[in-house]
Amino acid sequence: MKIIDLVYRTMFAELVQRSLDASFETDFSTAGNFVRVPVKGRDYWYFEETQPNKTRKYVGPADDPEIAGRVAAFKEIKEDLRGRRKLVSTLTREAGLIAPDRFTGDIVEAIGNAGIFRLRGVLVGTVAFQAYAGYLGIRLPGASLQTGDADFAQHYSISSSVEDSLPPILEILKGVDPTFRAIPHRSDPARVTQFENAARYKVEFLTPNRGSDDYADHASPMPSLGGASAQPLRFLDFLIHEPIRTVMLHRSGVSVTVPSPERYAVHKLIVASRRQSDANGISKREKDVHQASLLIEALKITRRQDELAEVFAEAWNRGPQWRGAIEKGLDLIPDKQRMATDMILKEALISIGEKLDGFTDVGSGLAG
Repeated sequence: MKIIDLVYRTMFAELVQRSLDASFETDFSTAGNFVRVPVKGRDYWYFEETQPNKTRKYVGPADDPEIAGRVAAFKEIKEDLRGRRKLVSTLTREAGLIAPDRFTGDIVEAIGNAGIFRLRGVLVGTVAFQAYAGYLGIRLPGASLQTGDADFAQHYSISSSVEDSLPPILEILKGVDPTFRAIPHRSDPARVTQFENAARYKVEFLTPNRGSDDYADHASPMPSLGGASAQPLRFLDFLIHEPIRTVMLHRSGVSVTVPSPERYAVHKLIVASRRQSDANGISKREKDVHQASLLIEALKITRRQDELAEVFAEAWNRGPQWRGAIEKGLDLIPDKQRMATDMILKEALISIGEKLDGFTDVGSGLAG
């Protein structure tokens, strides 16, 4: 695993900013205006248009400095498709960063343009993992990036309070591939959390389950998801807390919101421990721990051990269920990678002076 040259890291950072600017140009017409609206004691930005009818679109919290900067510079934002395409081409051909497959890129771009990230949705799963190479400035092995689906997550509290919605999800997907169809939820046939095309490519919507496990088999209604519901998942709140903005290297660059890489790494250890033992579950489990160990190594190389240690400690301190899942996930890492992972975690925790009660990292002598 190698860090890419500084010139390419700088180029990627520029592409992130220009893609974010362009996403605002796509979402918001210069005929409208930004308005600041108080909601439950906190201010939020909305975009308001009065013609042909008065409408408002949710933008985000007023105290988000990136959003505030974009609002302030709104009239100066100009699309720069040709220049951004050249940046994407250079980053993939010269820097060796891997782009998503064209179909996945088209899916994420279509749903992104429809407003999923503006409505504080988060791209998760392997498609999100693909974006970490540019964000961290490293080359990731291509085998760890293969996927056949795209997953999006959103908090129910956000979906129910923004007073805005995507267009119908199925219409968005059919605009990319007309063979997409809705898949009725296994327990709630009247609700849909997954969509699938003729090639069995799936798009799924998820939401954190922080309540009783009784909700695990039921779809959650999501008012802002264009008619789609979401599958509640345990541990998902940890993953999508404080996500980051980056860009997918697709076409002229697609601005996306993804989990932080340190949260993704720890979350993959947890979900690996909960996979089924059938062939599909074993395959996914191997992919989980492979991605986790790669990101843990990448976070060391890019000097983000402190962030990793803080997030690891946060998860560990959430209680026995979390601790057991983390330990089992670590045990699933192959021996050679496991030794390197143990050492990175040990050094990272020491660097922030963190001691974790009951943490016995098998084979490394690491204890709290």
